[in-house]
Amino acid sequence: MTAMPSTELRANRLDIRPGRIIAWTILLIGGLIMITPLLFMFSTSLKTAGQVYDLRLIPAAPTFDNYLKVLGDGRFMRWFFNSTFIALTVTISNVFFDSLVGYTLAKFEFRGRYFIFLAILSTLMIPTEMLVIPWYLMSSQLGWLDSYWGIMFPGMMTAFGTFLMKQFFETVPNDFLEAARVDGLNEFTIWWKIAMPMVVPAISALAIFTFLGNWTAFFWPLIVTTSKELYTLPVGLSSFAVEQSIKWEMIMTGAALATIPTLLVFLVLQRFIVRGVMLAGLKG
Repeated sequence: MTAMPSTELRANRLDIRPGRIIAWTILLIGGLIMITPLLFMFSTSLKTAGQVYDLRLIPAAPTFDNYLKVLGDGRFMRWFFNSTFIALTVTISNVFFDSLVGYTLAKFEFRGRYFIFLAILSTLMIPTEMLVIPWYLMSSQLGWLDSYWGIMFPGMMTAFGTFLMKQFFETVPNDFLEAARVDGLNEFTIWWKIAMPMVVPAISALAIFTFLGNWTAFFWPLIVTTSKELYTLPVGLSSFAVEQSIKWEMIMTGAALATIPTLLVFLVLQRFIVRGVMLAGLKG
């Protein structure tokens, strides 16, 4: 039996040092605290009305009847469609326009470029609540109230997305772009076929954050919509919760159905989220 090399012994000692154990313990406790309400939400959605106040995490007799009832409500499916359509449309718009503006600010020299960039960044310091009144007045004057466009237009392009894409486009070597210009490609084609494939992590992060942000948006859709047919899922669930004020199992079922898509997005694309955030921090 061969002796373990000294380097491996030192590595093992590093792996079990007290600081690492304490850090992982704290993270585990914090993770359990954060996930417990989510687990109880899904647990309650599988209970009958008589089991709601039973605090056991695993129901004695789990049932999917609540899901069938909620999904059988035509309003819920309409709200689900509205949220999906709005979130996807705004995400595509953000990726397209924020990338174009970020590319322009990163790769073109023109007078006032830095002033424009600072003006865009300055909007990040304005609270959303202060912009609601101008948005509402604009929507009213242009006839956008209670419409899909009225819900979407404030988020079709964002300062954060522009900043993120600019930071990434600055890392794209100019030699590639100059070679493409020598070959006769126009600027739009260069942006689309050369620059964009080189900043996929930023595009992924921007798309994920934009989709999740619009999927969970509540404040502005609540203000700009009046007809229930145009409610997004968060707004619709709030009205649903009022109607079912004493039926917690139904409320939790609706919340669970609204949460499932965001969980799937995170589980499937978490590596893009982490990578995009890390690279954005390094380039910031």
